[in-house]
Amino acid sequence: EGGRELGEFSVTVEFAQREQPCMMLHAQSHGAIDDCPCGTAVTAYLTTDLEVLEEDHHEYVKLEGHSVDKRCHMVQRDGLMVIHKVTTVGEEVTEESMSYPMSVLRGLVTEGSSLLLMRLIALRRKMPENMTFVSLDPGLHIINTSFVSLYACLSQRQLEVGAELLDVFGVERIIQSTEGNSSTWQCYFLDDGHLVTRVQVGSPVTMRLLELPSKAEKGYTHPPHTYSHIRGMIPMKDSVIFPVMCNRRLILDFHYSTDHLKLKADHSSYLRQHPEIRALISDFLQLLLLRKPDDVFLFAREYFTPFASNHPADADQEAQSL
Repeated sequence: EGGRELGEFSVTVEFAQREQPCMMLHAQSHGAIDDCPCGTAVTAYLTTDLEVLEEDHHEYVKLEGHSVDKRCHMVQRDGLMVIHKVTTVGEEVTEESMSYPMSVLRGLVTEGSSLLLMRLIALRRKMPENMTFVSLDPGLHIINTSFVSLYACLSQRQLEVGAELLDVFGVERIIQSTEGNSSTWQCYFLDDGHLVTRVQVGSPVTMRLLELPSKAEKGYTHPPHTYSHIRGMIPMKDSVIFPVMCNRRLILDFHYSTDHLKLKADHSSYLRQHPEIRALISDFLQLLLLRKPDDVFLFAREYFTPFASNHPADADQEAQSL
C-alpha cells in the first residue's frame, strides 16, 4: 500500500514432453514483507484439457527464529492422484499423504491449472455456464463447487501499465474450505491474456505489471535461448548453459566442429523437452540468493531432498548406483 517494491512474480507456459505432449506452467514469486523473506513456486504439467498430470507447490516464510515451509506434490499414478504434503514449522515436520481415484477428480482445478484457466477466460472474455469444478482445500479435502461460485467476471476497467492506460478484463477466484474459511483472488488481464495485476482481497500486497511485454514475448512459439527477460534470473547464453554451474572457459574454448554442433543441438533438444530444468534451477538460485546461507551444500541438500521423496523408486536406484 505504501508503493514500495517487495519482490517479483512471474508466470511462464511452455510445451513439454512426458508420456504425452503437454504444457508446463511455472509460476514463482520471491520477496520480503516486513523484512521477512517469503515466496511461492508452482510447477504444473497439464494436458491440453487442463488435466493435471503432476504438480509441485512450494511456499515458505522465513521469520526471525521461526520459519514455515510447505510443499505439496501430486502426481497421476496407476489411475490415482497421489498427494504428498510436507509442512515444516520451525523444527517440527508434519507429513500427510492421500490418494484419490481420477474418476472423482474430473474437473480438478489446482493452483497451476487455475492460472492457465483464468487466462483462457480472459482471452474469451466470457464465463462458461453450468460447469462444475473440483478443488482441494488446504486440508486436501475435495470441494465440489459450481463454476459461478468458484470464478466470477469482474467489471471491465482501465489500469496504467508503464505510461499507457489500458482496458483490462478481470476474473475473481474464490478458494473455499470445508471449515468455512475462504480466500478471494482478483486478477486482471490484457486483451492478449497477459496478467496485469493480481491481489488477494484483504492483503496489502499487490502484484502488478510494470512494463508491457515486448513483441518477442507476445509472439514467441518456443522458449528463446536467453532466459533473462525475467529480472533477477541468471542469463543462459547460446553456448553456455547455466554459467554458474559449469566451467565457462572450457565450454567457450570448444571448437565449432560438426561433433560439437551435434552435441549442442542434442543439448538444446533435451532442454526443450524438459523446461522444468530451467524452472528448477531458477527457483533454487532465487532462493539461494535471497537467503544467502553460509553452508551452500547443506542448503542444496535440504532444498532438493523433497524432490527425491517424490520419486522413491528413482531415489533408491540412484542410491544403489552410488
